[in-house]
Amino acid sequence: MTTTTAPSRTNAEMFFDPACPWAWMTSRWLEQVEQVRDVDVTWSVMSLSVLNEGRELDPDYTAMLERTWLPVRTIVAATKDLEGKEANALRKRMYDAYGERIHLQGRGTDDLEQVTVEVLAELGLDPALAQVGGTDVVDEDLRASHQRAMDLVGDDVGTPVVAVEGVAFFGPVVTPAPKGEDAGRLWDGSLLVAGTPGFYELKRTRTKGPDFG
Repeated sequence: MTTTTAPSRTNAEMFFDPACPWAWMTSRWLEQVEQVRDVDVTWSVMSLSVLNEGRELDPDYTAMLERTWLPVRTIVAATKDLEGKEANALRKRMYDAYGERIHLQGRGTDDLEQVTVEVLAELGLDPALAQVGGTDVVDEDLRASHQRAMDLVGDDVGTPVVAVEGVAFFGPVVTPAPKGEDAGRLWDGSLLVAGTPGFYELKRTRTKGPDFG
């Protein structure tokens, strides 16, 4: 009698800020990876606003960071009392709804209050979450999620962070997002280099902006 063992699945976690276009590209890549590799992705929040606190930055970028508190706070508020798959599914749905408007519709971060109203309406969520997102009520939970990403990968990076069963890395920063087996090959390579003891960085100058097509 021959028995077969189902292949084990790999658990990955991506930390995102909805405002970051490069995180959006990485998330679209991971969606493809889930289709061609035995990978299950958990979606978690980190914050560009938290990441850049106390830094001397361009005034326009600082103003953008003030606006981007709203989406991450709203996502944390909406999922605060949920657990496991239910929380993960809602975070992903909210991320997709924000990303559709911010990135694919090209609306950016200038009108995140209206975008948040639309996201909540689309997903049938309590519109009062927008008011909660405009306060610091859930900041303890937001900062804890952000810090977990930093603890995994270190302090010299931004968003996105991807963690895979004890190995974490920033990125990959890629455009356009690879599809099909190309996505799988990038996944295999990312795990290879990130899992190599003593490996820290592989980088080159970006010559293209995010391609959302």
